Amino acid sequence: MKPTEKKSLNSPDETRTFPRGKVEMATVGGVTFGRATFDPGWKWSEHLKPIAKTKSCQAPHTLHIISGHMHVKMDDGTEIEFGPGDVGVIAPGHDAWAVGNEPVVVIDITGLVNYAKQS
Repeated sequence: MKPTEKKSLNSPDETRTFPRGKVEMATVGGVTFGRATFDPGWKWSEHLKPIAKTKSCQAPHTLHIISGHMHVKMDDGTEIEFGPGDVGVIAPGHDAWAVGNEPVVVIDITGLVNYAKQS
């Protein structure tokens, strides 16, 4: 690891696009930071399930919501909604969707390395 390293999500190492969204990633110090943007109407089970080929999202997320609102429903039925300024952890086994007419912008440091990766 370099003692000091800087990158910008405005010039990401990699960008992955998918219906109604994109993920931009940059890795520094062995940690991959991702900025996900989900447009209004985005829903994991509709737009990413065909890519992931799993029943629900199996990525763990440690996230910070920059803007917009996102609703999450766990496989066990538990539900939670995130909004601007919220931070949280979401375990594998969930669906999620954008709420309202504003894009959801999320910074995630644990769940985007393989997110929306086309094989």
